[in-house]
Parts: sequence; structure tokens; C-alpha cells
Amino acid sequence: MPRLSRPRAVLLWVVLALGALAMFFPFWWTVVTSLTSGAGLSSTPAIVPADPSWAGYAELFRRTPFARVVLNSAGLAVTTVVVQIVTSSLAAYVFARIEFPGRQVVFTAYLVTMMIPMQVLLVPLFVQMKTWGLVDTYLGVLLPGVASVFGIFLLRQAMSTVPRELDEAATIDGAGHLRIFGMVVMPLVRPAVATFAVFSFMSSWNSFLWPLVILRSAELKTLPLALASLVGQYSTRWDVLMAGSVVSVLPMLALYLVAQRHIIQGIAGTGLK
Repeated sequence: MPRLSRPRAVLLWVVLALGALAMFFPFWWTVVTSLTSGAGLSSTPAIVPADPSWAGYAELFRRTPFARVVLNSAGLAVTTVVVQIVTSSLAAYVFARIEFPGRQVVFTAYLVTMMIPMQVLLVPLFVQMKTWGLVDTYLGVLLPGVASVFGIFLLRQAMSTVPRELDEAATIDGAGHLRIFGMVVMPLVRPAVATFAVFSFMSSWNSFLWPLVILRSAELKTLPLALASLVGQYSTRWDVLMAGSVVSVLPMLALYLVAQRHIIQGIAGTGLK
């Protein structure tokens, strides 16, 4: 690509810097509000708190069993990631590498289900979970997310870029589909798997509607439900609510920093730009 002239390069950096500040500012405002004791909508906290206070965090853990809530969400999110990686990668391998009649029709029909909003499925899913006796259980939260259409699509796109000559060489050496899947294809699509793992973890970590419908017990609450319970009917301790928001963001931030390189490679390599 041709090199940009100096004025255009400076203008580009200014635009990018302003965009970065605009995206970063809500997170900084959340942190500042969480450190401002008694902060509310009527009082605007300073950009840098003059007298930072951890009272909001102390009140957060006093009001709710927040450590248990974080563990609930983490356990559900990790389990969802592991299960979805297994099911999605196996299905993606079938769609990408195994020829069978109607493969493209089945794959297209499967993708169409991404167009169905979750709100449409709430009632039938709840009736099904109630019939199976899984209301107010972790299994009831997990079962609807066992398979991921997005994950199958993402991993199928990545596996389609792996040369089939590698499969043929492995077949000559006596490898079957499971060995080719585990030892040839999966190691080559690790960036896509890491990308999907982050998206899957984020989706489960932030899930609100389905856990709200299926869970009843306070000790089973997930993080979004606990944060929603901090909003009062007549008043809200915004420093406490923002403290909970900061705590909820930290695991996602850590996960992204760890998998950042793989995420960029996975998105670029699977055509999700």
C-alpha cells in the first residue's frame, strides 16, 4: 500500500486516538464511580477521584455473596466453553471434511437458526426444562447452550482453509477421522478455537435472560442477576453497582489479554472482518 503523507498520517492518528478515548471513557467512568463513595446520578464524580474510597466494594460483598456469584458464573462459563468447543469442532469437521448427500443444505438450514431470537425460544425451552425437572439447576442453564451455531460456522471456515493433502497423507499412514481431527486439523485451527472460546465465555458470562427465567435460588445466581438485584426501586447505590461492574469486567479483560494474539489471527483467518 502507498505510504500516507505526513498530514494524512497525523490526521489518522488523531482520529484513532479520539476513537480509543471514546471507547475507553465509559470504562474509566465506571472505575471512578466505583471509587466515589455515595456517588449517584445527581452528583457527577470527578475524572480523577480526589478521595478514593473502597466503601463501594466492601458494601458489594456485604450485600451479596458476591464471591459465590462470581464462582457460579465462572463455573458455568468454563463448562459452556469446554462443551461448545467439543461439539462445535466435531460438527465443523464433519461439515468441512466429510462429503455426504445434502451437506450444504443441512449446513445452510443450521445457519438459518441463527436468525431465531432467544426470546422466541424462552417459553418452549422453559417448558422442556420443567418437564425434565431441571428448573433452578445449573444443568438447566447449560443445556440450551450445548451446541453453538456460530461456533460451528467459525470453526468450519477455519478448517476449510487447512489443505486436504494433509488428510490424505495422514490416511496413508493409517489415521482415521478421529486421529486426523485431533492431531492434524485441530492444532492448525487453534487461533479460531481461541477466538471462539473468548466469544463463548463472554456470551455465557454476560448471559442474563435465560438464567433469569430458569434460576430461582439466591445461591445459584449468576453475575448479571446479582448486578440487577443491586438496582433498587426508589434508590440505587451507584458506587456499589459500578463496583460490581468492575469486578465483572476483570475476568473478560484478563482472558482477552491472554488470547489477544490468537483472537486477531482467528478473526483474520476465518473471514469475520
